[in-house]
Amino acid sequence: MTLMLTAEERAIAAGTDGAAMAMRIVAEAARLMGAPRLIPIASAHIDGALYHGDSGTLFAERLVEGGARVSVRATLNVGALDLTGCARVRLEEPARSMAARMMSAYRTLGCEPTWTCAPYQAGHRPACGTDVAWGESNAVVFCNSVLGARTNRYGDFLDIACAIAGRAPDYGLHRPENRKATVLFDVSGLPSDFVEADFAWPIFGSLYGREVGDAIGVVAGVGGSPDEDALKAFGAAAASTGAVGLFHIAGVTPEAADLETALDHAEPAEVIRVDIGMVAHARARLSTAERPDRIDAVAIGSPHLSSEELVRLERLVGGRRLAVPIYACTGRHVLASLSSDRRAALEKTGVILVADTCVVVTPIMPALADGVLMTNSGKFAHYAPGNTGYSVLYGSLAECVESAVSGRPPWTGSLS
Repeated sequence: MTLMLTAEERAIAAGTDGAAMAMRIVAEAARLMGAPRLIPIASAHIDGALYHGDSGTLFAERLVEGGARVSVRATLNVGALDLTGCARVRLEEPARSMAARMMSAYRTLGCEPTWTCAPYQAGHRPACGTDVAWGESNAVVFCNSVLGARTNRYGDFLDIACAIAGRAPDYGLHRPENRKATVLFDVSGLPSDFVEADFAWPIFGSLYGREVGDAIGVVAGVGGSPDEDALKAFGAAAASTGAVGLFHIAGVTPEAADLETALDHAEPAEVIRVDIGMVAHARARLSTAERPDRIDAVAIGSPHLSSEELVRLERLVGGRRLAVPIYACTGRHVLASLSSDRRAALEKTGVILVADTCVVVTPIMPALADGVLMTNSGKFAHYAPGNTGYSVLYGSLAECVESAVSGRPPWTGSLS
């Protein structure tokens, strides 16, 4: 399929400045993807400001030198440094300086220094049906599924190029015909109290991602109305274990008023009926530590903790002194809502607040050859072993807190 650019797009791409470079990147990506045209976008969420090497910093600085500026609202995903000073990042020179230069360059390009993987919690919530260009897997799946806006998964460099050009390739999940469910993921055979528990949603998400892969699925059999924190946890886990960019939940998410609507009134190509054995296996896969007799740390907040989750953490800790630290990753917008007394009380117990980044993408936790990390996050459970070297033990938030108090893992043997 031939890509057709407008006269304005061709004129911008023919230039020599940073905006021209961005337009050429977007246009070339569109050609590779087989898109027939570029479409205007309302906003972007930029994943490319996280330092992975000097090339990313030099690319951003080249855009700055070319006078480029974002033409739409663009929020920033986590960086490699905690600019709030909450947590000590162990990133050494010269990587530390290069990471700081990268974060500075993206601010100069006009991006909002939100530094969160959950921009939807910081007020960036595009309207249903709006085309946007978002990076960061959990943000993409939440944007598509829960907000009903339309984006593909825009990776590093392409995300900022779209934000500068104000356009994205017209393909994939931007097109309504590609957003219909073809797989039915049925949880109606599970106990209703388990389905409605927050603890279950990362497990469901990890199972969903492995079973559904890159297809579009609809979840049926969910009782009640899961809150945004549950949907966030589900999507993040699903995007970690599978190439999930959009899910539907019948009667809950905006494009799934009912099961028939989500399936576009067609029979599903595949039906996955979830039973308790599948759930138990999915939960077991979230842990890589084999019945350890201790834990060395707890990490929560992937995606970043909401204000409601932070309040729940405070209540569960209840002022008790922790035997091992809880690294609580959150956005600076949530941190700003904490009074100085609340923050001091939380930190006094041994909770280490982490803002602007998280413990899985930059070195914050001590380097331990045989460290055991406990988490309630399906995303942390998936990435932590490879990124931190710690083995992982998965549990509910309440279990994580109790284990942090005792320094020992819980062995409940139950699913709830």
